Amino acid sequence: MTYTNFTVDTDADGIALVTWDMPEKSMNVFTEEVMRELDAIVDATVADEKVKGVVFTSGKDSFSGGADITMLQKMLKAFARDKAKDPEKATKALFDNAGYMSGLFRKIETCGKPWVSAINGTCMGGAFELSLACHGRVAADSDRVKMALPEVKIGIFPGAGGTQRVPRLTDQQQALQMLTSGQSLTPKKAKAMGLIHEIAAPASLVEAAKAMIKGGLKPVAPWDEKGFRLPGGQIYSAAGANLWPAAIAILRRETYGNYPAAAAILKCVYEGLLVPFDTGLRIEQRYFTEIMQTKEAAAMIRSLFVSLQELNKGARRPVGEPETKFKKIGVIGAGFMGAGIAYVTAKAGIPVVLIDRDMEAAEKGKAHSQGLVAAAVKKGRSTAEAGERLLSLITPSADYADLDGADLVIEAVFEDSGVKKLATENAEAVLKSSAVFASNTSTIPITALAKNSARPKNFIGIHFFSPVDRMMLVEIILGKKTGDKALATAIDYVRAIKKTPIVVNDTRGFYVNRCVLRYMSEAYKMLIEGVPAPMIENAARAAGMPVGPLALTDETAVDLAQKIMKQTIRDLGEKAVDPAQMQLIDTMVDTHGRFGRKNGKGFYDYPAKPAKKSLWPGLRDLYPQKAADDIDYEELKQRLLVVIALEAVRVMEEGIVTDPREADVGSILAFGFAPFTGGALSYIDSIGAAEFVAIAKRLQKKYGAEFKAPKLLVDMAAKGETFYQRFDPYAGQSKKAA
Repeated sequence: MTYTNFTVDTDADGIALVTWDMPEKSMNVFTEEVMRELDAIVDATVADEKVKGVVFTSGKDSFSGGADITMLQKMLKAFARDKAKDPEKATKALFDNAGYMSGLFRKIETCGKPWVSAINGTCMGGAFELSLACHGRVAADSDRVKMALPEVKIGIFPGAGGTQRVPRLTDQQQALQMLTSGQSLTPKKAKAMGLIHEIAAPASLVEAAKAMIKGGLKPVAPWDEKGFRLPGGQIYSAAGANLWPAAIAILRRETYGNYPAAAAILKCVYEGLLVPFDTGLRIEQRYFTEIMQTKEAAAMIRSLFVSLQELNKGARRPVGEPETKFKKIGVIGAGFMGAGIAYVTAKAGIPVVLIDRDMEAAEKGKAHSQGLVAAAVKKGRSTAEAGERLLSLITPSADYADLDGADLVIEAVFEDSGVKKLATENAEAVLKSSAVFASNTSTIPITALAKNSARPKNFIGIHFFSPVDRMMLVEIILGKKTGDKALATAIDYVRAIKKTPIVVNDTRGFYVNRCVLRYMSEAYKMLIEGVPAPMIENAARAAGMPVGPLALTDETAVDLAQKIMKQTIRDLGEKAVDPAQMQLIDTMVDTHGRFGRKNGKGFYDYPAKPAKKSLWPGLRDLYPQKAADDIDYEELKQRLLVVIALEAVRVMEEGIVTDPREADVGSILAFGFAPFTGGALSYIDSIGAAEFVAIAKRLQKKYGAEFKAPKLLVDMAAKGETFYQRFDPYAGQSKKAA
């Protein structure tokens, strides 16, 4: 029998090699067709007496990325459609669909013939669950091999046996950590945990897998053997009594109850280990069905998987523009940002020239990359050889002539229009006419900077966030004259360095900074009102933000906040900044010399390690403090999210961002807007425009104009629209799940 997605070759020893290689796909994923074919392969190999065992591997560089999430979206759409007619029947259908993959893997596990998974590359989600259902697991000894069950990161959890097999193969503490964090495992770590059996050289991976079968591998899972004992001891044991109360407390501390899938993982493991394995699978299936119906799962799947993938693949790239294959990149300015840009460029395998005023400054910029490389080697995330290759791609220079031949030049000099003008003119004097020039400005409009260019069509903004090597979002800013070639080149570059691009039209603060400044500003207002600083920070974390607004101000620098406020007043007038907030920041900087983390004192104090940072006690003396019982804590949480979301609406209303996917993904990747909501616009959609307008009006009456609902939102409320309806990113395309 022939298959579309698999080949099956049986050798003289009776070992069937099943190779998964989906046509026209860069990575194997589970689809309905793949699962049907795999089901048929199980039946065929069981029925064939010549087959003594099966080795399952991939024909691609990676093993598999897991399930095709659009398949889950299809299930959810069918559920939503059928629920209106017959809720019970719709839920039963969802339950049955959710259990199909789990049932298939259990079929492999109990088929009576040994299966060995030969893991040659990235093995994620359902693919790792399939491997765990095999009787043997061998992974290639390669940096390309990463194994994980990362579903919790998109609002769901491993629902094909992962929550039952992992804690039966390793101790419960390690199992919970892996499952609730979605952490990736190297072959060495996976073997130490007992999740794989062997590590083999890549060239002999399949032979090592076949050797396991030839060596008499039993076609029985450990939990199906009589007398099986859990590796970490029973739930009701001294070890269990120590683990579970702490695990529940840690989950609450880390998630504030915002992530139902993480809580469901604990329930699946706890309840599943108290019953026989097949009953545990049913428990997992029940919770998976429940989680699939949550608004958190729908929002996170859409933003953090579907939309993120689409943007990473260049959803906003102009059609028809040829792809740029970068042979050389120039970076002007070897300070912290420029040095970081040079590092990520070289890490992507692209030669980069790092320019500064003199060789000493340029060499110092390269030293930043040397430090990052050394740290990666020390942590085992890179090898010395790979580090040397990376560093060899960075050429420090003080001569603009070395930019000759560059496809793209990124200017990352000081936020000074005069300095940027000089850098632009010097670079364009040596660049070929087709080269694109980009500014990494965070405050100066691109249209204004493009006036310094002899070819404004090839001038664009590429705004990185700090630290460049860790932040995954890049804003691409269009000036009024920016052409499609420049946009396509910028997107190609951001994709090449494996970051996510969002396209933003020109405005003060672009998109991200406008939202972030609102977040910080609302915290300043709270301080001035007398809200204790710990309540502000805790409310932000409880609302789902990874970093409180005062801590974020420290990270970006309190004196920078002062500079931004002063520049805003110069440009827009005194009324553009709340004088009480200006006074607060002036007091912090000018009176107390508190600049933020960079000088060890801001809203927080930063003692020498290993001591942890703590809020500056002097904050209590700046304003009369309200009693905690007189403060509505839930309202604090709401204010911090609503003020950001309203700014995101204004950005959409002004046409600065035009695609809701970019607004949502950008808000999460740039400053961590409560990921469980799916992003700033999805947060509004989940509440409903009409209800959100009512909330905004109440907050406006109580706290001021920053909560005034934009006309766009009022209009959407009247029409009952969502952002993904009003600004349908798929309009004109064959509809994908939105």
